[in-house]
Amino acid sequence: MPNPQIKNEEQYEALRDKGYSKEKSARIANTPDSGKKGGKASPYEEWTKQELYKKAKMIGIEGRSKMSKKELIGALRNH
Repeated sequence: MPNPQIKNEEQYEALRDKGYSKEKSARIANTPDSGKKGGKASPYEEWTKQELYKKAKMIGIEGRSKMSKKELIGALRNH
C-alpha cells in the first residue's frame, strides 16, 4: 500500500533495497528534485570545518562538536 507521505515511492523502495534506512530513504525520495541528477554542490572536502559543522547540526548528527573535519565528512556521507 503506497505511503502518502512518500513523494517518490519507487525511489524510496529502491533505496530501501540498497540498505538505506527508512529515514534516509524518505528524505531522499521526498526532495523536490528526487531522481534527477546534476547537483551543483561542491565536494565536502572543499567545505570549511565550520560549514560542515553547520550542515551536521542542521541534520542532527550527534557528537559533531568533537569531530574533526574528516570525521564530519564521513558522518555527513553516512547519515
